[in-house]
Amino acid sequence: MAHRIVEGTIPFKGYQTWYRIVGEGDKTPLLCLHGGPGATHDYLESLDAMADTGRRVIYYDQLGCGRSAIDVSKPELWTVELYVEEVDVVRRALSLDRIHLLGQSWGGMLAMQYMLTQPPGIASLTIASSPASMKQWVAEANRLREELPPEVQATLLEHEIAGTTSSQQYKDATKVFNDRHVCRLLPYPDYVKRSFDYLDEGGEVYNTMNGPNEFHVIGTIRDWDIIDRLPEIKAPTLVTSGRHDEATPLIAETVKNGIPGAQWVIFENSSHSSHVEEADRYMQVLTQFISQYD
Repeated sequence: MAHRIVEGTIPFKGYQTWYRIVGEGDKTPLLCLHGGPGATHDYLESLDAMADTGRRVIYYDQLGCGRSAIDVSKPELWTVELYVEEVDVVRRALSLDRIHLLGQSWGGMLAMQYMLTQPPGIASLTIASSPASMKQWVAEANRLREELPPEVQATLLEHEIAGTTSSQQYKDATKVFNDRHVCRLLPYPDYVKRSFDYLDEGGEVYNTMNGPNEFHVIGTIRDWDIIDRLPEIKAPTLVTSGRHDEATPLIAETVKNGIPGAQWVIFENSSHSSHVEEADRYMQVLTQFISQYD
């Protein structure tokens, strides 16, 4: 179904945050927070289908990313606090007084951190393949890394020691991990590939906050941990993850157990991108959940 699409920008910190709104229904809108940190919204575009349920689906590229990129180097700008503030700025600019909030990967981390500010008007929260602790994330990612072929592990280690993680050899070895645990739908759909290509160019936000890849986390969020604060989150919550996800069942269960009353659905044929890998079922699960709280 074709939907009306509106795009625009919102002033933020002297720069511009770009947004995209799909659909024009009257039901409570769905605001989607993309991952990375430092990716783009593109890989979430399968969620456009949620507009079929009579609601607007709203995305934005977080400041410094994609269409919200800035033309100067500002590594000191890229903080969790900045992106929490940006959620409120977007909501105010677009009059999103009452929303369903969905965050995927880093976007889910951001959503949880945002919920700790006790924002009004959150009808429901969906945490898609997100950790509540980066230390737990790294421990699990490295456990999965140890299951890679020995020659792939050797290549990764060699380049990490040498500081040559931007080399093509290292990127090729990383792709073996990604094809197992990030998106198993090969080749990647175009909308997913656009986000991967953007990250592959070495966006400053990703490198500053995370590091060179999903398991070599040496950036500023490496010590981020809100497990003890999860009980403060007060919204009906759905946790989703994939059986082969880098956000492993242990990670998803930690989030589910920490947020009072949270539900957890695991997608058996998915990794980190169940909204892509099992798109139809994902839309069914998400629709069924959020429609209870419209």
